[in-house]
Amino acid sequence: MASRLRQATANKEEEATLDMSPMIDMVFLLLIFFIVNATAIIVKTDPDVEPPIAKNSKRQTEKGGRIVVNVRDDGTFTAENFDVILPGEDEIKDYVEKEKDKHLGLAEKPKLHLRGDKDAVFRHSRTAVRAAAAAGVNEVVFAVFVKDPGYK
Repeated sequence: MASRLRQATANKEEEATLDMSPMIDMVFLLLIFFIVNATAIIVKTDPDVEPPIAKNSKRQTEKGGRIVVNVRDDGTFTAENFDVILPGEDEIKDYVEKEKDKHLGLAEKPKLHLRGDKDAVFRHSRTAVRAAAAAGVNEVVFAVFVKDPGYK
């Protein structure tokens, strides 16, 4: 009888294995889910625009809904893809209205992301802000470089 008991327990040890393939499948499905749902927000920068340095600036927490307008030092305006030049206030207004509709369709609050060159006169930036307000966008984010605390 003792030999039968030993044989029965010896076989059970071999059967007690855990199949990991469903766990691995689940991990891959979760990984794919998070990659698909992640949103990458990329703001293209105009190489002709060098924003000023501000030591008291704060990093923006909301990333979506930005309508980028660049103000160059000579007073010309460009859109986010800096190949498109916006010659005047009416063109800026039309551009902002078109982009605003895109962001509202994505349920994002539109805001003007103004990248002004450090040598540009403020009246040029005021023109862009006025055109955005006429298009219905009344929130403005001014782009600046943050001064590194260790920088002298």
